[in-house]
Amino acid sequence: MRRRAVRGSPQASAAAVIRSLRIAGFRSHAEVRLVPEGRPVALWGANGAGKTNLIEAVSMLSPGRGLRAAAPEDLARRGGPGWKVAAELAAPGGDRAVETWAAAGEPRQVRIDGKAAPQAALAGVLRVLWLTPAMDRLWTEAPEGRRRFLDRLTLSFDPGHAAAAQDYDRAMRERNRLLRDQVADARWYAALEAQMAAAGARMAAARAAAVARIARALAAEAVFPVPDLAVTLPQDADDGGDLAAALAAGRRRDMAAGRTLAGPHRADLSAVWAAKGVPAALCSTGEQKALLVSVVLANARALAEDTGQAPALLLDEVAAHLDPDRRAALHRAIGALGCQAFITGTEPALFEGLDALRLRVTERGGESVLEADP
Repeated sequence: MRRRAVRGSPQASAAAVIRSLRIAGFRSHAEVRLVPEGRPVALWGANGAGKTNLIEAVSMLSPGRGLRAAAPEDLARRGGPGWKVAAELAAPGGDRAVETWAAAGEPRQVRIDGKAAPQAALAGVLRVLWLTPAMDRLWTEAPEGRRRFLDRLTLSFDPGHAAAAQDYDRAMRERNRLLRDQVADARWYAALEAQMAAAGARMAAARAAAVARIARALAAEAVFPVPDLAVTLPQDADDGGDLAAALAAGRRRDMAAGRTLAGPHRADLSAVWAAKGVPAALCSTGEQKALLVSVVLANARALAEDTGQAPALLLDEVAAHLDPDRRAALHRAIGALGCQAFITGTEPALFEGLDALRLRVTERGGESVLEADP
């Protein structure tokens, strides 16, 4: 609620959790202060009230552009000077303080425990996973969406994956520039292709390790359907295990296309419902959603087992396409994980059986307002 703290009762947990959260000037939220003390938070209200805006603010406590992939300048309230999200975290190693903000026309900034830090450092403080309605189309949309999802999974296990991806993208952009300019100097290409090969090998290994780890965690799933996951490459992008050689051999083809056609930037994530042998893309809408929930829960379980810290889960309108039994199973899974979840829905009945701080979100005069349920 604006200029008022909404507080939940304490809950013991081995995970790093958000004890208090402050949001200022973020989309429809002028000023918010929550004190969930590590409890799950259930947000309900009409569409457009600002529920997703709030959990998007929480997603900014992780590296990247958050759950909507928005630019920092698009997150501020209209006409405002900028936005800020700050959290006090309770972690096994001691309390932590995290702040991230962007002033109008300025890049995003991060401060951890009072000291300036790169965005990548956020991954070492609080791991955050999310599900949004836009992801319901994950198994049927273009490969770019699945690739982003794959890299988010990988980043949750290996924060260094972001650096490898940045190194690869930087070198590929330079190579693509040479291709478009029809530069023929093999020495320039060789240097960039060596960088791409080294970074690409790190990316491929991290992705494969993440998918393998999730597969092991999926073996424990008993309620949601279990997918077989695999990282694939289109035939024309398969480097045969030697990316540097493939890039060198493909320069003429790539020059004609004006871009690099081989490499991990064209990877895809495939999923098949294991029990039925049916590709996820051919499953019903409800089955596709259940498969996605299964992967995210497995990701969370694996992180909890590997690090001793369950991640924060941001679940936007997650009840859509889930029947009552699977919705109840999701609530039980959240409780079993001992994780902190921020869940949105249009009515409080969707959170039945979930022990959570329940807040109603309404829109008043263009501003979102939070009210604690009695």
